[in-house]
Amino acid sequence: MSKFPIAGAARALACAGATLLLGGCNMAILSPKGDIGAHEKTLLLTALGLMLIVVIPVIALTLYFAWKYRASNTRADYAPTWSHSTAIEVVVWTIPVIIVGILGVITWKSTHELDPYRPLQASNPAVKPLVIEVVSLDWKWLFIYPEQGIATVNEIAFPVDVPVQFRITSATVMNSFFIPRLGSQIYSMAGMETRLHLIAREAGEYPGISANYSGAGFSDMRFKAIATTPQGFDQWVARAKASQEQLTPSSYQALAQPSTRAPTEYFASATPGLFDSILRQHVEPAGLAMCTSPTDTPTE
Repeated sequence: MSKFPIAGAARALACAGATLLLGGCNMAILSPKGDIGAHEKTLLLTALGLMLIVVIPVIALTLYFAWKYRASNTRADYAPTWSHSTAIEVVVWTIPVIIVGILGVITWKSTHELDPYRPLQASNPAVKPLVIEVVSLDWKWLFIYPEQGIATVNEIAFPVDVPVQFRITSATVMNSFFIPRLGSQIYSMAGMETRLHLIAREAGEYPGISANYSGAGFSDMRFKAIATTPQGFDQWVARAKASQEQLTPSSYQALAQPSTRAPTEYFASATPGLFDSILRQHVEPAGLAMCTSPTDTPTE
């Protein structure tokens, strides 16, 4: 039998706790596949570590004091006139000041380094960013590729190691565009343009979501982000161009009507400047200027 049963039990509990914590590492934000997501993971773990410097000693000392100064411990020091300790004051104030200072420096640096509007650099400086225009609808995502001349619903693709520049707006209520494994969610708002720069370092299919409640179909407002090789991206574009559908102001008006669980759609072409028209909430079907005004009733 161990001479130190309490220490042995503590080690067992620590191992069990570590196992449970490591089991949660499959969460998307803790398994990033891009530069921004990796930086955000590091920032999250750094902040957690700094907070634990305070939290763990406080919890340990609370339990220790409760045990040491229990009613049955008659050997505990009794000091009814005690009122001040310079050493305790120095510790209580110095450690938090240092931690807050470190967090302040980290926050300042990360705010600028992880600015979603800041362009990213590819491994090869000659590689141009890929532009994807994003429109949140009720309750689906419309993606327009202005350089490729195509559009899709609830699916995007981009080559690995190529910076992706997202121009984001909403044709309806506010939503939030988020690909957890790549990092940085950002809001989409009607009549406004927000921007986001991401880059994927590993090929794969990554789920995208709306991270802001937007009504009845919110829970199914998901899309698929495909990071692939340049050849795979060209094949994906070719598949979209083979579609019989075209995204025109008229077809956009039909697409903009509220619907839930919208399937993936491909459009072989997209009217140039459509994103800017949506941004201004001014789309012209059949030559007639109209403002997008979706109803509140979803259609299946």
